[in-house]
Order: sequence, then structure tokens, then C-alpha cells
Amino acid sequence: MSTTKNEVRVPTGTPIPTMTANILWADDEIDLLRPHVLFLQAKGYVVDTVNNGLDAVERSAAKEYDIIFLDENMPGLSGLETLNRIKAAQPHVPIIMITKSEEEHIMEEAIGGKINDYLIKPVNPNQILLSLKKHLEGRRLVSEKTTSSYQQQFRQLGMRLGDRMDAEEWKQLYSELVKWELDLVGGQDQGMTEILRSQWNEANDQFCRFVEKNYLDWLNKPGSDAPLMSHQLFKAKVAPLIDEKQAPLFLVLIDNLRLDQWRVLEPIVGEFFRTEEQGMFYSILPTATQYARNALFAGMMPSEIEKRYPGKWVSEEHEGSKNAHEEEFIGGQLKSLGKNVKYSYHKILNLNAGRKLAESLDNLMGNALNVVVYNFVDMLSHARTEMEVIRELADDDAAYRSLTKSWFEHSPLFDIIKGIAERGGRMVITTDHGTIRVGEPSKVVGDRNTNSNLRYKFGRNLSYEDRDVLVVKDPAKAFLPRVNVSTVYIFAKQDKFFVYPNNYNHFVTYFRHTFQHGGISMEEMMVPWVVMKAR
Repeated sequence: MSTTKNEVRVPTGTPIPTMTANILWADDEIDLLRPHVLFLQAKGYVVDTVNNGLDAVERSAAKEYDIIFLDENMPGLSGLETLNRIKAAQPHVPIIMITKSEEEHIMEEAIGGKINDYLIKPVNPNQILLSLKKHLEGRRLVSEKTTSSYQQQFRQLGMRLGDRMDAEEWKQLYSELVKWELDLVGGQDQGMTEILRSQWNEANDQFCRFVEKNYLDWLNKPGSDAPLMSHQLFKAKVAPLIDEKQAPLFLVLIDNLRLDQWRVLEPIVGEFFRTEEQGMFYSILPTATQYARNALFAGMMPSEIEKRYPGKWVSEEHEGSKNAHEEEFIGGQLKSLGKNVKYSYHKILNLNAGRKLAESLDNLMGNALNVVVYNFVDMLSHARTEMEVIRELADDDAAYRSLTKSWFEHSPLFDIIKGIAERGGRMVITTDHGTIRVGEPSKVVGDRNTNSNLRYKFGRNLSYEDRDVLVVKDPAKAFLPRVNVSTVYIFAKQDKFFVYPNNYNHFVTYFRHTFQHGGISMEEMMVPWVVMKAR
């Protein structure tokens, strides 16, 4: 978001004073805790005290408290009983249990009763203050610290954008921007989020220039500073792990999965798998399923697939699935790599197919390799374009991540992954390409045979805005199929999307802020791969 050229200024921010909070403290020895109460009152907190559980229940019902301190060992109604009664009436009020006992079963009962913290007597005032800040002001303090840290990194990131970075350095910068995006989202300083978005846009602009300058050299000049790409991933990162003497390997490809989406799924998967190795690779152009995923499974670029498998590459103007031969491509690549092993292939396109696979994992444990293609994120992207309710649920990148996470936690894919872990399997999770939330229309004109994708076009006599696209006039140099002798490919840069002049305003309104893929952006091209082992 920041570059000298754009003269973006980082606000210093104004410290937010400590919040005032209403506290209820229940302890049969409350008189002995008077110094602690006075300490908190001096800090600006309002503290009410009671010396038994029944009074605590009555007080909490009569007045709304921001937090409750509760002694575990009180005569009459015990601390745990008091906890249950208060939580039954007010399930969201934070409760801090304080006790002299260090017995494990009491801790477990308290945790099971959904306490927010557990302190062992004797407690000192600073322990109480720390617990208060953690539970009442934690979000603000984390937000302020994150904002301060990003402010410190802002200029350094801007300076790096002015340098000549190679493919690996671009991956590092993108990973850092994703980290800041996840850290700042939901924070209280929306100004910093806007600044990050500005810096992100500047990074995408520079990244598009980088790809435009280097992409054809990566494909045509051996020894050039080329990154790992779609058609090389299987050979480099999956094939070396295939071993009949080890636990079976599952290659799980989640279509259309971006790095930020993986980052929110990673802790969930991490409960069942340890990460042994991870990184990013560059999707080929177009960053679209037909091209990127076929290249990954075949270990070849699209034009090479077309030659090696006559009739198996389906041109976009023809009817039928464009990814109907993935299993054959995988088998061909395994054979070419000398991996004569037993393998299976499964493409999950709906809920029932996912459940069926989750229930049949035992049948797959005799295979050296099992490939699972899961299409949900891709379907979510398309549904967000076509269904108004999904458009509202995934209005921006943060909501899109949240919806992906919510789906995953209740999906058969999660059941499949847990089942693999339970059986001691190994796993590689990856994708074929990412997606970007498009924002700026770019006019394009083509004949009736021009393809319909919003992020890339190919055809004859295309008319377009030069500044908005990467043009490939000779498809052979990009290892892309040539429909006819005058075929030209164009790829949209940054968050542009192609719109025909006819009915222009309608389609701009319909497609703006939808998630699309096929073009050039950090989100679409730099995507994750992860090697994991069951815990």
C-alpha cells in the first residue's frame, strides 16, 4: 500500500484509553481481597462484590457485567454450581475462576463449564489486571500492536516493491502481504486496512509487470530464473514421496484455493497433520482449470498435452468437460517417471460423492497414491457470481475466506482428511490456481468464436486496451493450443475483467466484485503446496 510514488501516508493513530468495565467479584473471603478491589477501582474499573454464590447469581441477573471473578470454593452454592447457573442465563459473559485448588478434575470441570480463565490463589493485582486486559481489551490491544507492527514494515515493503525482485522474492513478499491481510482484518483501525489494500494494489501492478517481462523466458530458456510451475509440481514435490513401502500418499487438490484461504484452513488441518514441507508454485497462464490442472496432472504444458494425447484436449468452443482425462494424464506421468504403482483417482463434484469417498477410505489404503480433486472452492466462486445470497455472504475477501472456512469445517473433505490421519496416511494438499476479486472493467471486442472467460481471451482480430493486458501473439511460445493461424491470447492484469461494449453497463454491474480467474495477479498465480504427515 505504500509507495513513494503514490505518496501514501501512514497514520500514527491515537492511543485509546483503557476501557471502563463493570466487574462482579464473588468470594467468601472478599474482605481479604479489598486491596485488589481498590487497585482495580484506581485503574478505572467498577467493581461490585459478593461473598457467596447465590448472591452472585442474583446480582448477575439484575445487572449486566462485563466480566465475573468467581471463587471455586465457597460455602453453600459452590463455584462450579454458580458458574453453571450464571452461564445458563448469560452464556456469553466472561468468567474467571479463582481457586486454591490445583486438582486436575476441578480444572477440567471448570473448563468444561466454559470459563475464560483459571487463576490459582494467592493472586496478585497484576495477575488480575492482565486477565482483565486479555479478556476485555485483548482485541483492541492486539489490533493496536498489529497496526504498529505494520506501520514499521510499511516502508520496508514499499522499498522492496521498488527493487528488482526475482520469482522467489515475489513469493516471500506475497506471503507477507497475506499475513498482514489476515492480521489486520477485523481490526479497529480501518484506515490501516485501506492502506494495506493500496499497497497490495501497487504490489499487483508491479507483479504483473514482472510476469509480463519474464513469463515466456521461464518457458523457453532453460536455466533462466524460472520458478516451480504447474507442469513441474507433480514431478518435483509429489512423485518423490510415492513409495509402496510407506503409508499411502494422498494428493488432495482443492480447486481454486488461494494462499489466504489455505492460511485459515491450515490450523484446522494442523490438529490432525504435521506440516513437513510447504511452499508456493506459479500457476501457468491462463490461470484456469482446463489449463493449469491438466498441466499439473500431465506434467506437460497445454500444447504438449494436445500433441501427446490426440483428441483429449477439448477446445473451449466445443461442448463437454475440459478436464475429463485427468486420470489418464496422471497415469501417463507416473509411467514416464518410472512409478509403476497402484493408484486411484477421485473427482468430487457434490456432497454425496464426498461422503461416499469418506466412507470408503479403507479400500484405498493399499494404493501407493490416491488423488482426490475437490471442486468446492471453484463452485463457491461461480456460485458467488450467479447467486445473490452467496454474493451477500461473500461480499469481500474476508467474507470469502470466512465462508470457505465454515464450509470446510462441515464438509466431507474435512471428514476425508481426518480419515486419512486416523489411518496414518500421508498427504499433499495443493491447488491448480487461485482467484481474484475483480473491480475494473476493460473493454474487449472479438468475433463470435472468442471464449467467454472474463480474465483471458483468445481468438482472431481481438481489440483490447493495451495497458490492461499481457498479449501473446504467438501461442506456441506460451505452449498454448492454436485454434487457427491468427489466434492471439490476452490475459487481464491486476483486477481487470473483460466486458464487451454491447450492454456494457449491465455486465459491469453484474460481474464487478465477483471472484474470477484466468489472468495475472498474485492471488491467481502464486498458490500453495503442503506436504503433511499424520500426527
